[in-house]
Amino acid sequence: MSNQPNDSHIDVTSSTPENTRRDFLKKSTGILGGAALMSMVAPGVRSGAWAAGSDAPEKTEIKIGFIPLTDCASVVIASVLGFDKKYGIKIMPSKEASWAAVRDKLVNGELDGAHVLYGLIYGVQMGIGGPKKDMANLMTINNNGQAITLSDQLKAKGAVDGVSLARLIKAEPREYTFAQTFPTGTHAMWLYYWLATYGVNPFTEAKVITVPPPQMIANMRVDNMDGFCVGEPWNARAIRDNVGFTAVTTQEIWKDHPEKILGTSADWVAKHPNTARALIMAVLDASRYIDTMSNRTQVAKIIAEKSYVNTDVDSIEGRMHGQYNNGLGKKWQDPNYMKFFNDGKVNFPYLSDGMWFLTQHKRWGLLKSDPDYLAEAQKVNQIKLYTEAATQLKIAVPKSPMRSARLIDGVVWDGKDPKKYANGFKIKA
Repeated sequence: MSNQPNDSHIDVTSSTPENTRRDFLKKSTGILGGAALMSMVAPGVRSGAWAAGSDAPEKTEIKIGFIPLTDCASVVIASVLGFDKKYGIKIMPSKEASWAAVRDKLVNGELDGAHVLYGLIYGVQMGIGGPKKDMANLMTINNNGQAITLSDQLKAKGAVDGVSLARLIKAEPREYTFAQTFPTGTHAMWLYYWLATYGVNPFTEAKVITVPPPQMIANMRVDNMDGFCVGEPWNARAIRDNVGFTAVTTQEIWKDHPEKILGTSADWVAKHPNTARALIMAVLDASRYIDTMSNRTQVAKIIAEKSYVNTDVDSIEGRMHGQYNNGLGKKWQDPNYMKFFNDGKVNFPYLSDGMWFLTQHKRWGLLKSDPDYLAEAQKVNQIKLYTEAATQLKIAVPKSPMRSARLIDGVVWDGKDPKKYANGFKIKA
């Protein structure tokens, strides 16, 4: 796995021999005094200096799974550019074949953590879509940047958006097949929500299948599906390969929606709280780096490599810069492109975000009864750890763990009455 640390980063972390670090601090404090020295050290590096004490990472080499998608960038960049070293850890990115593989390896401990679908972690927490295990969400990795692609065969029938697709399905009923990437995951929920917005029940008027993200285009090319929901770059690539077009972006379904998270198990966090905090800080640093738009071309080149997404740079770079082309002749600069940091607004693990996925799991019959929405989100989302990490990096955290949004159907989600919200949709299981 490619790993090219940037030597420009100061390393006073646990990878430095203990005696060397003590000598460094002893000599330095002899000149400046301890308080003066620490006041000159960046908060993140300062935490590395604490590594000699009780805040030392319990585990220094951590294996983080990822799926070949543009939004794996912050995990990859934290490793490749050496942000992890600042905090006394070494991230070892592990490319996985499917979300099911990520789930299994998180559950059995083969992975320490993963770039993972928000809804997957909650599915495991609730014992749906896999074995039941208490899970943890350390931070949100990104907002936006997914899409629903429809086939050129549907375009030939006049189905180019939600309204016209619904009209075709009613007028010419057959087994319309749509793919998502994991039954409780984000792409399944975006696909179901979008179809239902236009009056199509995804379970009674369509067939839904599960396909790993990098295999979407090959399956559409051989007519295995009429459409799919997946992360970039696979929607942009479908246009470049002339197999489909973008019917809707997920930021049109929910502006600044939560997408991938940094997930692990609850017992891993209990055993490794300092490592978890260091991991959050390293990925926050990488997220901030990626959201400096002048860095995005370099980021696109790195993650396009065979070890990561394994595709052409152009398929990644355009939409990373917000440059959209829907494959039907429409081009636009999207202000709601995939964001990794946005001054920390992306990364806070809002309880309402986690609760939303539970409401959709209930809506579509994956959960047979209403859970204690708030209690489950409080168990999974690691707000205390995140806040400690963000505070050390001087990243603002919101005053409330809830946020509100109006989705594509005009319905507002604010987390105040999740049971009423989950059971209030006209189209549901």
